[in-house]
Amino acid sequence: MTSPSWDWAYGEGGQAPWDIGRPQPAFLRLANDGLLAGRVLDAGCGTGEHTLLAASSGADALGIDLSSLAIERAREKAAARGIEARFEVADALNLADLGLTYDTIIDSGLFHVFDDVDRARYVESLASVLTPGGTCYLMCFSDRQPGTVGPRRVSEEELRAAFGEGWAVESIEADAFDLQPAAAGLFGTDSAQAWRAAIERV
Repeated sequence: MTSPSWDWAYGEGGQAPWDIGRPQPAFLRLANDGLLAGRVLDAGCGTGEHTLLAASSGADALGIDLSSLAIERAREKAAARGIEARFEVADALNLADLGLTYDTIIDSGLFHVFDDVDRARYVESLASVLTPGGTCYLMCFSDRQPGTVGPRRVSEEELRAAFGEGWAVESIEADAFDLQPAAAGLFGTDSAQAWRAAIERV
């Protein structure tokens, strides 16, 4: 089963709140610390800012997304900036179909879109392509964010429970997503509360 496309978020006049036109600060810190290296997969890459960040940091980087419009824009960015990064339309619930393995996976705002059933499928999908000893760096919407606007809130306990057997949760820390200005009005602030996790495949 293939998940529905997210083209609606990137179409004419689309205002994807997560598409801020630059990497999230948390992933910039990872790059600055040399942690976006080797073979890197950006799951749910959108228009590619984190894939491009990894590639410009020396990684062999692939970004995947269900939205063909997002992938088209990501490829345009890579060409305009002269960065060698690859982008493919693919389903994060079926990563084994890529036929490749990765040293590092980054997830900026994908985990929280899944319901309970697909959340389990997603974690299994990540496990199928992340090499033992590799790390998944994940940021998701946090239950610390007040109100009900936006994605499903995720608790620290839910994160730990999702990554059980075969994984080692190295850290889960409070962080924040920067938001596109159009979305900031919905939240009443220019950022949204998040959990930032480092999770090793064992």
